[in-house]
Amino acid sequence: MVVIVMILGVFVAILNETLLNVALTKIMNDIGILPSTAQWLSTGYLLVIGVLIPVTAFLIQRYTTRGLFLSAMGLFTVGTFIAAVAPGFATLLAGRVLQAAGTGLLFPLLTNVVFSIVPIEKRGSAMGTIGIVITFAPAIGPTLSGLIVEHYSWRVLFYSVLPIALFVIAFASAKLKNVTETSRPKIDLLSLVLSTIGFGGIVYGFSGASEGSAGWASAEVLGPLIVGAVSLVLFTWRQLVIPEPLLELKTFQYSIFRLSTVIMMIVMMAMFSAMMLLPIFLQNALGYSPLEAGLVMLPGGIVMGIMSPITGRLFDKFGAKWLAVIGLALIANTLWQFAFISLSTSYAAIMVLNTLLMLGISMLMMPVMTNALNELPPHLYPHGTAIIGTLQQVAGAVGTALLVTIMTNGSKKYLDSAAGSKDEATLQILSMMAGMKSAFLLAFGLVICAWLVSFFLKAAMAGKRMEGRMSAH
Repeated sequence: MVVIVMILGVFVAILNETLLNVALTKIMNDIGILPSTAQWLSTGYLLVIGVLIPVTAFLIQRYTTRGLFLSAMGLFTVGTFIAAVAPGFATLLAGRVLQAAGTGLLFPLLTNVVFSIVPIEKRGSAMGTIGIVITFAPAIGPTLSGLIVEHYSWRVLFYSVLPIALFVIAFASAKLKNVTETSRPKIDLLSLVLSTIGFGGIVYGFSGASEGSAGWASAEVLGPLIVGAVSLVLFTWRQLVIPEPLLELKTFQYSIFRLSTVIMMIVMMAMFSAMMLLPIFLQNALGYSPLEAGLVMLPGGIVMGIMSPITGRLFDKFGAKWLAVIGLALIANTLWQFAFISLSTSYAAIMVLNTLLMLGISMLMMPVMTNALNELPPHLYPHGTAIIGTLQQVAGAVGTALLVTIMTNGSKKYLDSAAGSKDEATLQILSMMAGMKSAFLLAFGLVICAWLVSFFLKAAMAGKRMEGRMSAH
């Protein structure tokens, strides 16, 4: 019951993450803002989550499950209401920031609760159930958003989420119990400041580069990246020398945790490449509507939702290694196929390829994450969850910026070499395809590296040994 209550909250929060992307054009027209300003509704959201997740390890240890969950859902609900009634951009951004603050707390809290109350031999199934939520929600988000925005005001996106969020709060108030032990860790304020500047600077810098409004050499991108990188170096040093670190970096002493984190970061980059590049290709090159572009993603999301509990059970039975090896091989093959799609590639073929990509991702994301956390002793679960969550956010921002840059440079190179050979409209489409090919080939290369790493995965034993010791006592 505890997990069900929390899954509902996480579903609403993650669904909300992808609802707004399709609606940005309508919002710009309605409240009179430029694309560079509107982009902050997405960038600011990612920024808050990137900054907040490192602090979740401290919060989970310090406060009760019930108190944290209700606070997170409360922040999310208030933010949703403010965004729904926002008269202008500043109020809308404030609403999004509050939504992000709630979302950033919810998933690490849910993962930590599962690892605290579910025995190790059933964790794969439990995490598979959570996987339904975190894969299906973003998949239906763009389609749902496209349908609503085509017929109603963008404010309906927020109004439709509000009653579900209020129901989750009422349900949690009645049913949610405290399941994790609390302690009184001290928070190191210098670590908090360095973490905020470090992760915030990295996410902001790469997000600026991915928007295309500023080049890599601009102060707007380089400044935050340099400040963020220096802060992260100081943050890392600080965590290694103080007795109660904000993030316990000793988790990286565990080899399976290290390998699994690398694999998950690469998969996040691959997933972002498809989610970002495919809709651009479908709309700008093949002339499909935003709704049709969103619908391409839907079967993949449904497959991920169906497969998550199945791969969870397979993980409980066989471990993560071969699920990861097969899943990464499937992802690599699909990215290779994507690199060579052309104007003659049918809508159905692109849909099938995207579905196969999502099948591959569903085979390894939750099993690899579960295997990584299984290796840690229980007192490191909050830190392991926070580290994985933070690095996935950073990987998402870095991957998006990297792939946009590769695509832009590939397009420019093609235009320079083929200038004057065809009419302008055809040249633009062909240059976009050339850029996409470069980006997908880079993603393919990264996934091949992750595939080679996956052969070194083993079944995690540390958590099992720790549980054995605790039951013996």
